[in-house]
Amino acid sequence: MTALPPRFAITPEEIDRVVAEFYACIREHPGLGPVFAAHVTDWPAHEAKIARFWRNAILFERSYDGNPLEVHRRAGNVRPGMFDIWLGLFDAVLRRQLAPDTAAAWSTLAHRIGRGLRYGVVPDTALPGGVPKLR
Repeated sequence: MTALPPRFAITPEEIDRVVAEFYACIREHPGLGPVFAAHVTDWPAHEAKIARFWRNAILFERSYDGNPLEVHRRAGNVRPGMFDIWLGLFDAVLRRQLAPDTAAAWSTLAHRIGRGLRYGVVPDTALPGGVPKLR
């Protein structure tokens, strides 16, 4: 089987740079920092794992073997409304670190993944009419 071409042009080093800056921003964020700090005790290991996630999602490297949805569900303190903040910080890092076309392509992928995670952490409760409660 031949390797799939990357979703868009980016290097592993660029992915590492984005992930490192993003988590530096997360650690400083007054709302998200404590959420992550409750679960991440080894930041270099976490960043390496997330970089593998993105290499898998973008470059199809097959070096990531986690289940992000299950991790976010089990965390117990991740709420759907947090994803908008997360994505806003991520987009800002992408714009600082990458060429505009690459930043836009990665942002589109991140927002698609974020939507799935957001819906996946919605509590079993719903608003009247079965509408998911997203905040």
